[in-house]
Amino acid sequence: MEFKTVKIVLPINSNLILGQTHFIKSVEDLYEAIVSTVPSAKFGIAFCEASGPCLVRCEGNDSELKKAAAEDALKIGCGHSFLIFLRDAYPINVLNTIQNVPEVCGIYCATGNPIEVLVAETDEGRGIIGVIDGSKSKGIETPKDAKDRKTFLREIGYKL
Repeated sequence: MEFKTVKIVLPINSNLILGQTHFIKSVEDLYEAIVSTVPSAKFGIAFCEASGPCLVRCEGNDSELKKAAAEDALKIGCGHSFLIFLRDAYPINVLNTIQNVPEVCGIYCATGNPIEVLVAETDEGRGIIGVIDGSKSKGIETPKDAKDRKTFLREIGYKL
């Protein structure tokens, strides 16, 4: 077994969702899940097939995000994984809907940070072991940090 790290740098002003699913129609069902939840969202989806031609299947309504998702999914190269890049929406806006898509098995991460995907490769194929999402913690928040966090959430409209 060989271990690899695949770095994913998000397109500007985007977020990502990385997960695992189990069927070729996933890419279309994920597309429908996003547009039915946040119709104004811009996104690209890529799904790595695990059998047959083992292609990266792509959909989306933004050509830049669709291309980026396809290229990064190919770098990850793990069967049945999917990668979504989102703009004009946050993962929190679509995550429950995506998790309720019948083919979706799980979510590795949903973030606006660059990530590193930890991949194991065997003679059979590749699998995601885990994800490094963002930077190492530097300390515990102070009362000022807590105030800044609360202010930020209100500025972006997620709290009253």
